[in-house]
Amino acid sequence: MIRLVHLLWGIVLAMATVTAAGAGEASCAAHVTRIEAALAGALPAEAAWVPVTLPDNWEARWPGQGGTVWYRIHWQPACPAASGKALALLAESIVMAGEVHLNGKLLWRDASLREPLSRSWNMPRYWLLPPAMLHEDDNTLLFRVVGVAGQMPGLGRIHLGEAGQLQQQFDQLWWRNRTLFVANLAISAVLGVIIFCAWLGNRRQSEYGWYALMALCWVLFAANTLATTPWPFAHSVTAAKANAMALTLYVACFCMFTWRFGRQRLPRAEQALWAASALLIIAIACTPAAMLKHALTAGYLIPTAVFCINCLQFAVHAMRSRNPENLILAVALLLFCSVALYDCLLVFQVIQEGRALTPFSSIAAMLCMSGVLGLRHARNMRRIERFNEALEQGIDQARAELALRLKREHELVLDNTRLQERLKISHDLHDGLGGSLVRMMAVVEQAPAPLKNQQFLSMLKLLRDDLRQTIDHGSSSGIKVPGTPSEWIAPLRHRFMQLFDDHGIVATWTVPAQWQATPSALQCLALTRLVEEALVNVLKHSRATRVQVHMWYPGPGELMLRIEDNGIGFDVTAVRRAGISIGMRSMHARIAAVGGSLKVQSEPGCTVLAATFQR
Repeated sequence: MIRLVHLLWGIVLAMATVTAAGAGEASCAAHVTRIEAALAGALPAEAAWVPVTLPDNWEARWPGQGGTVWYRIHWQPACPAASGKALALLAESIVMAGEVHLNGKLLWRDASLREPLSRSWNMPRYWLLPPAMLHEDDNTLLFRVVGVAGQMPGLGRIHLGEAGQLQQQFDQLWWRNRTLFVANLAISAVLGVIIFCAWLGNRRQSEYGWYALMALCWVLFAANTLATTPWPFAHSVTAAKANAMALTLYVACFCMFTWRFGRQRLPRAEQALWAASALLIIAIACTPAAMLKHALTAGYLIPTAVFCINCLQFAVHAMRSRNPENLILAVALLLFCSVALYDCLLVFQVIQEGRALTPFSSIAAMLCMSGVLGLRHARNMRRIERFNEALEQGIDQARAELALRLKREHELVLDNTRLQERLKISHDLHDGLGGSLVRMMAVVEQAPAPLKNQQFLSMLKLLRDDLRQTIDHGSSSGIKVPGTPSEWIAPLRHRFMQLFDDHGIVATWTVPAQWQATPSALQCLALTRLVEEALVNVLKHSRATRVQVHMWYPGPGELMLRIEDNGIGFDVTAVRRAGISIGMRSMHARIAAVGGSLKVQSEPGCTVLAATFQR
């Protein structure tokens, strides 16, 4: 917004403090006798010339007039040619394009005097005056100026004098009008890119994004100061309108940046801001060339007013929030607002004499806003570091607690493993050795005569084999799967048939001829223990007269073993709920451990145990 000074021709006028027409500023300064202007396309007649003073804005004399105006300057050199001092001409500005003649001979011409016009409005010009073109007494300079109505067309201050002194003055003007703005543009662009990258890293910090947009609009607006052609636009009016639009967008982004930076939520103000910005942009774009002056004036004054109001509003908000970063930015904005108002008064000649401060304050403004963003970023980084430290401490503490918990769980697993091993041993003793003992006791009790030593020795060997099998039960490495189901069932059948015969129990053994799906060693052992426990229970409790052991394959990959007797039966639910039967729990646990399922059904006259395996 402060760039209003740059766009308007008045900035050049305000920046100049040297006397007009170079009167008495150097030892060899020329003596200007008369300055005149004439409105004409070609070289005007003598009657058309009117006296003027420089700097001159011809719109005050010929309102709404664009096109060509001639300026004629009569002057006399203060130093004679014999002094050997070179004379030079310095023009502070030509708005927009022009050409220069010295004593009727062309000295310089802009690249384009037709649309699109060259832009010399902020370009100081310096020429060495060839001695051969000079007269000893009266000399005449002719300036042909081609301007656009509504953009303050005219001629800036002219200096005539000793070449060395004007060169220094030209260098100072060049630094103020060109170099300073190049630095401004470069700093704004670099800071905008850096802040944009910071916003990409954390898009939740929207003030960074608005700052980047603001910097982009600022760069577009500042480029107008350095541009010497209206490119990429085809007409000077279009370029002026685009510049006013960029200024409008810049102020809108500036307001959004300050609101987001101050954590202000002003939804209605934001809607009003963007609605007004859109209307202003549309009005500028649609304004005809005849009304360009009014459109550009509104396009610069309204954003300037919004900028100043927002600076004051943010200062009030900073005082209320007491946030150090807001207070720093508020102080800076108040300073920049004061500079902008001062330069505006210079532009509109409310203040007649003075030097514009905008070229300096604009750089300071960008650096200040970037600085407070940097402070906020540094504070956020410190917060993140503290959070990371707290997080690391939390992780270490959680890790220690987890290690302690794992240690406890490991101890529980060891205790549970020991308990399971004890249960397994007890089940093996119950199902294996216990069953053999029951059978031996039945043999001894049912024997009609005392058994011989050889028979006792045979029974003891059988008990020894069961004990070995119980000891080796911990792993399946020593267990081999019989070649056929008949080989598997033969030892069991041999053990129980004599007892069944002694008790008058008719036993039926039915198994398939071959394994259709060979069970694993542990499954074979589990089936063996299941048959032993079931048949021992028949002997001990069932009072059955008939028992049937049947194995078959009901389906592909499915093996079923069924043990059925016609005994007195028992209450399965009551026994399971009471948990008094080690044998019942052992059978279920064994079958489940090897991937099978066991169903027990019992009623008077029929008890069935059915084990199923899936391969």
